[in-house]
Amino acid sequence: MNTIIFDLGGVLIDWNPDYVFDAIFADNPERKKHFYENICTPHWNEEQDAGRSLQAATDLLLDEHPEWQDEIVAYYGRWREMLGGAIQGTVDIFKALKDAENYKIYALTNWSAETFPVALETYDFLHWFDGIVVSGTEKTRKPFPEFYQILLDRYDVAPSEAVFIDDNLRNVMAGKEMGIESIHFHSPERLRVELSKLGIF
Repeated sequence: MNTIIFDLGGVLIDWNPDYVFDAIFADNPERKKHFYENICTPHWNEEQDAGRSLQAATDLLLDEHPEWQDEIVAYYGRWREMLGGAIQGTVDIFKALKDAENYKIYALTNWSAETFPVALETYDFLHWFDGIVVSGTEKTRKPFPEFYQILLDRYDVAPSEAVFIDDNLRNVMAGKEMGIESIHFHSPERLRVELSKLGIF
C-alpha cells in the first residue's frame, strides 16, 4: 500500500445539521424529524454535493414548501454553524501517516463547491493533503464509480495499492467495487486497528 484516501465529513470533520436544527426545533423533535425526512432530505443535500447551486436548491424547496421558509433558509444561511471541530483522533492518525512520509494521502469528499472553501479556511489539516477531489467541483459524487476514477486518474493511483476510509457504508462498498481496499470508519481507535491489520501502523 502506498496511498491513503480519506473521506472528510464524519471521518476528519464533525459536520452535523443538528447543531443548527436542535435549537430551531427544540420544542418539537418530531417536527425536526419530518423536516429531515421530507424537506431538507439527505438526497436533496447530495444534489448540492453533485454540483447544484445552493441558491437553486433553496429556491426549489421554497417553491415546494413555502410554509417552511425560515427553516429552509437556515440550512445554508447558518451552514457554518453545522461545522463542529476536527475529529482529533483521526487527525492524529493523518499526521502520523504524513510524518512517516511513506504514503501519498488524498481526500475524496462529497461536498458542495460553494461551502468547501469555508472548510479550507477552518481546518488547517486540509492543506496537508497531496490532493483533494471535491464532488461539487467535479459535478459527480460518491458512490458513483466515475468520481472515484477521477482521483485514481488524476493522481495516478493504482486501486490495488490504495486504502479508502469513509463513514458511509454505501461509499465503502463502492470503493471495494473499484478494487480499492476500503475501511468503514466508526471511530479513530477502530481505524487505527484496521490500518494496523493492513500493516500501515
